[in-house]
Amino acid sequence: MADRQDGALLVQLAQWGATMGLEEAMQAVWADDFDPDAASTDDVLVSRVLTWGETVGTLTKNGLIDTDLVLDWLWVAGAWARVGPAARKMREKHGVPQLYENFEALALRQGG
Repeated sequence: MADRQDGALLVQLAQWGATMGLEEAMQAVWADDFDPDAASTDDVLVSRVLTWGETVGTLTKNGLIDTDLVLDWLWVAGAWARVGPAARKMREKHGVPQLYENFEALALRQGG
């Protein structure tokens, strides 16, 4: 169960997201003309969402923030659906299946 420490970290994550321009990145990946299948990690906005999601996924995986709290706050599965194809292409290109695995695992846990 989430506690005050989880809440404080959630606020810090929100602040980091604002600082890194996450709102702009999310607007781009949710735009009507955004094509998830054509998405690339070369696009700085796609990369920003992937970095954010992997960080949140890593924190939840390691028990550093309450997973239920995060999944109540964010639609992780939806974000992964938009940028996951770019992550999979990068995995294939570099032969590293672990790239963005924590973001994907968190999305799957949410039902994505």
